[in-house]
Amino acid sequence: MIRPSLLLTGLCLSTSLLSADEVKLTDVKAKYSTETKVEAQKKLKQHIALGFANTTGNTETLNFNAAYNFTYATVGLNDQDLKIAFDSSIYISENDDVRDNEEYKAWLRFEQMIHDGWFGYFSLRWLRNEFRNFDSKTGIGLGTGKELLKDKLQSLKVTLGLSYNFENYTDATPSDDFGALTQYIEYNRTLNEISSLYFKVGALENFDDFSNDYELSSIIGVKFAVAEKLNLSLEAEVTYDAMPSEGFEKTDTKTLIKLGYDF
Repeated sequence: MIRPSLLLTGLCLSTSLLSADEVKLTDVKAKYSTETKVEAQKKLKQHIALGFANTTGNTETLNFNAAYNFTYATVGLNDQDLKIAFDSSIYISENDDVRDNEEYKAWLRFEQMIHDGWFGYFSLRWLRNEFRNFDSKTGIGLGTGKELLKDKLQSLKVTLGLSYNFENYTDATPSDDFGALTQYIEYNRTLNEISSLYFKVGALENFDDFSNDYELSSIIGVKFAVAEKLNLSLEAEVTYDAMPSEGFEKTDTKTLIKLGYDF
């Protein structure tokens, strides 16, 4: 298993393979530039999606999936961009009127641009999934990041931060709280006029047992434009917990297909 702390090292090697050709700046890129001040404006983008997900690991089910997210961009400190993002999703399945999978996730994040692609962030995460033994799993995080690449065709950003985590379990396992190192990489690329690729990978390492207690999560997907505001996404997600609760699997996967609407 690849150690989480190797993520950023691997990234440095991979960035050398990305194209360095000059591309005309997008509006977002120009807005982030330090050469001119950001125009005072507010922009809200929202997205809802419905679909199905096949899960393996702690559950072997076909699930109904629903998701909602938004991003809100405005002007923050020193006329630099401030972005607020919220993401939520549910996974539910029943067989013979018996609930055999149920997961709820929510995530709130603030990103304040600082200078030359650098930004600071603050985030809140919450998860509930009794089939992974989590009655609730909450994380409060902050850190810094950099947009290494952002042009008309692709974008790449990395973050490094700290989080404090609270875990309550559905069985008799005592509740736990701990500090952790977090790492995150996100890459997006436009493939053609109607399709785009996205890849995200995150890692969390518990300071109490840095070498043995860690989590990895990765998502890769392709989005296709169906109509002006409609899109279809195909996505694969893998979550790895090096030290799960006793009797639970280390690896969980999801394969999703979902229809989304932007507004």
